[in-house]
Amino acid sequence: MSKTIDSKTELAIQKGIRQAEDDLVISVEEALDTCEYPTSGRDKLEESQFRNLVRVADTTESPEVVKNFLRYQVGRERKWGRGDKSLAERIIQTVDGMLKKTAGEIAEKAGDPAEKKRIWMELIRRYLGYGSRYLKYLNSKREG
Repeated sequence: MSKTIDSKTELAIQKGIRQAEDDLVISVEEALDTCEYPTSGRDKLEESQFRNLVRVADTTESPEVVKNFLRYQVGRERKWGRGDKSLAERIIQTVDGMLKKTAGEIAEKAGDPAEKKRIWMELIRRYLGYGSRYLKYLNSKREG
């Protein structure tokens, strides 16, 4: 039972998401630049692991599923870092904090608070996608 939203509301939502993109890029790049996670050696975080997280986000409508997958990855291996200063923890904090708050603000501004979760997932997908791109850059830079 999916409700349809009018085109004016959808345009306002898409505009809000586009306006948030700079903050998403800056946030994920800062996380990759400053958080603790292996950047070399056997445990190095590879683009493929980040793409797997992006793929999970692309195939669900649930922020909890994305966080659950990331926690599962942390339990399996050290690639995402461990502890409070880890990349994994920062991503989860950003999903629950900045991205959720921004989604609520966009939904309110568009006049449809019921769309918050859908907007939140779109922000998560974009945030992780920008992270995947930036990790590719960082890894190529580290390799020389």
